[in-house]
Amino acid sequence: MRRRLALAALLLAPAALRADPVLAPEPLAYTQLPDAKQEARAQALMQTLRCVVCQGQSIADSDADLAGDMRAIVRQRIAAGESPEAIRAWMVARYGRWVSYRPTVEPVTWPLWGAPLVLLLIVGALVNPNFIGITNLANVATRSAFIAIIAVGATFVISAGDLDLSVGSMVAFVASLMILLMNSGIIADPTLMLAAAVAFGIVAGALCGLANGLITTVGKIEPFIATLGTMGVYRGLTTWLSQGGAITLRSQELQALYRPAYFGSIFGVPVPIIVILAVTGVAAFILYRTRYGRHVVAVGSNSDVARYSGIAVNRVRTIAFVIQGLCVAIAVLLYVPRLGSTSATTGILWELQAITAVVVGGTALKGGAGRVW
Repeated sequence: MRRRLALAALLLAPAALRADPVLAPEPLAYTQLPDAKQEARAQALMQTLRCVVCQGQSIADSDADLAGDMRAIVRQRIAAGESPEAIRAWMVARYGRWVSYRPTVEPVTWPLWGAPLVLLLIVGALVNPNFIGITNLANVATRSAFIAIIAVGATFVISAGDLDLSVGSMVAFVASLMILLMNSGIIADPTLMLAAAVAFGIVAGALCGLANGLITTVGKIEPFIATLGTMGVYRGLTTWLSQGGAITLRSQELQALYRPAYFGSIFGVPVPIIVILAVTGVAAFILYRTRYGRHVVAVGSNSDVARYSGIAVNRVRTIAFVIQGLCVAIAVLLYVPRLGSTSATTGILWELQAITAVVVGGTALKGGAGRVW
């Protein structure tokens, strides 16, 4: 009787439960190894299969034991003459949520977005030869520094599967706090006053990002709703601080001292462009070369599997929001010396421009794949 009940339970169990991904794969009846041509096909297939438990890496790149088992299966089945489509379907069915299929589309992306850019440059050069001059291109890059730096921080948030809609309002709020501090005159020395304002702006941006992260993770509120709410909060606080008008830096000495941060250059390269390159380089190192960067991609790919793998999901997401706040603060440090003024309308729709820049740069809007350059 017990044997009959056990057999009935096994037959009625869902396929997802019967195919336990943590079990060792079933041994194959053949042990052929692929030749050079078959190995190339196997490598191409393995690049499209992502091992979720291996921080979202393809099974061809991961050194985890599970990925090694998957590679052996792919090679043996390729050598046995099975098609890549059949092997892919078998792998996904066998390992369930522990492996996912993500086609490699990198070779196709350049013609898609590169052709309109080249066409724009050609048309602009025909209208005005100075359009593609070094001076104009440097001017465009300088004016785009704010969005570019904010987009670097947004790359971490979006790669982790979240979204931050408050960055534009955060720019206005942090800039207002900085200018009000400099107008207070609590430090007589202009250099020390400027250094204190810069440090204060960075801390304020990080705290704003931390608030967004805690509301999302500890409060368990969807990031879209949470940051939509903080967007209104930051914008409202800016309106209250400015009394519905503008907040302007009054000290001419501070303006002259701070002006080179935006209008200055180093060896002929504008300072904002150097800041963009520095921020991007640091972000690329963190995202591509550190454990935290791999955890960001893993959380964005599948937060449940990342949690089961021992990753502190909430901490990873919160730090991503803090990085976003720091990038907003760096953008503010370049924005304030440009105009020396801010208002409640500062940064409107910057969040949409930053998100667009992130997606165009190759980051998946649904998370799990991020690129800084």
